[in-house]
Amino acid sequence: MLCTRSFCSLNFLEVSTIAKDQTIINNRIRAKEVRLIGQDGSQLGIKSTKEALEMAERVNLDLVLVAPNAKPPVGRIMDYGKFKYEQQKRDREARKKQKVINVKEIRLSPTIDDHDFNTKLNQAKKFLSKEDKVKASIRFRGRAITHKDIGRKVLERFAEELKDVGQIEVRPKMEGRSMFLVVAPMKEK
Repeated sequence: MLCTRSFCSLNFLEVSTIAKDQTIINNRIRAKEVRLIGQDGSQLGIKSTKEALEMAERVNLDLVLVAPNAKPPVGRIMDYGKFKYEQQKRDREARKKQKVINVKEIRLSPTIDDHDFNTKLNQAKKFLSKEDKVKASIRFRGRAITHKDIGRKVLERFAEELKDVGQIEVRPKMEGRSMFLVVAPMKEK
C-alpha cells in the first residue's frame, strides 16, 4: 500500500499529540473492562469497555480513562473538550500566580575598600527590595586562598549589614576557589 504525503503527515501528527497528551479516550481504550464513574460522579460499577462506551454515547459524552494504571482501569463519562478547556484555564491561572525568583550575584574581593563595599551593599539592598535573592561571592586568586578567614569576615560583615532587609539563606561556604553566601528577601508577616 502506497502512502500519500498528506496522509502520512496527518498520521504522524496524530501520534505525536497522543504521546504528548497521555489521556486515553473512547475507542483508544484497550482494557477489557473498566470501573465506571458516571457524569454526576456516581459509581456505576465494573462494566465491559464496550458497554461503558455505549453508555457514554447514549448521553453524547466521552469515556475517559482517569486512572489507567488501576486494576481495573477507572473510566469516567464526561465532556472531554470541556474538561481540557477547564484544565488549560487552571494551568493559565497557576502560571499567573507563580512567582519567579531571580538570583543576582555580587562579587566582592577579600581586600575590598569601604567605599566599594558600600556601593555593592546598596546594590544588594536594591535587589532585595525588588524581591530578588542576592548571592555574594568572593573569588580567591593566587595565594589569597590561604587567607580564607579574611574572605569569611567580609561576607559576614556583608550579611550583617543586610540583616534588616534580608535573611541569610546559605551561610558562607567554600566551593572551589570561591566563597559565597545567599541572602533572601525578608518574608512579609
